Amino acid sequence: MGKSDRTIRQIAALPVHWDKNGKLRVLMVTSRDRGRWVMPKGWTMDGKTPWQAAEIEALEEAGAVGFISDQPVGTYHYDKRLGGGKIRRCEVTLYPLVVEKLKRRWKEERQRKRHWFAPGKAAKLVEEDELAQILKGLAKAPEKLVALEAASNAA
Repeated sequence: MGKSDRTIRQIAALPVHWDKNGKLRVLMVTSRDRGRWVMPKGWTMDGKTPWQAAEIEALEEAGAVGFISDQPVGTYHYDKRLGGGKIRRCEVTLYPLVVEKLKRRWKEERQRKRHWFAPGKAAKLVEEDELAQILKGLAKAPEKLVALEAASNAA
């Protein structure tokens, strides 16, 4: 298994909402390969901004519809297994998405599970340390996303 030196870029959505008690929740999906908890993510798309691509991934992988920010909340890295045993380092830019609705039926519903978690719990479930740090930051300071919630309500 060879590891390439070139980092490849991906985008991801960070789907969030505030529950009826005003607590921030993060929507995660299971990966198709090992069933681990991940953010909806994928490749950039021709003709789409990175945040628009992240919004599409959230819809396809989690059935999440909402307001996405064009300002990322951070980046994280992981090693992606490609065909032929190759491993590539990926840098993922994470865009917050305030979820307004979850579709009952969505493109990858038969391939993934989805679940809402408190940010601190989500941080414990992910394998990527940098992503865990981003989630822990939200657990400590959920007000970072309040402006995004206000913008989603105004949209």
